[in-house]
Amino acid sequence: MAIVVDIEVLLARRRMSVAEFADAVGITPANVAVLKNGRAKAVRFSTLDAVCRVLDCQPGEVLRWVPDEADIHV
Repeated sequence: MAIVVDIEVLLARRRMSVAEFADAVGITPANVAVLKNGRAKAVRFSTLDAVCRVLDCQPGEVLRWVPDEADIHV
């Protein structure tokens, strides 16, 4: 997948545990793991809003696009 979720980096910068983050955002630690590991198929705007509020960041700091090899060779 070409969309990368940088939650792990943001949590490390803020010295915040997954459990603390999950509780503050209102999602389960298992769902945080799904986001961190790039297995999420979708993210609700309300969840993205909560993530940005808790981490005091912009959506572009959480999500970034990385081209697939197929995109590079076009």
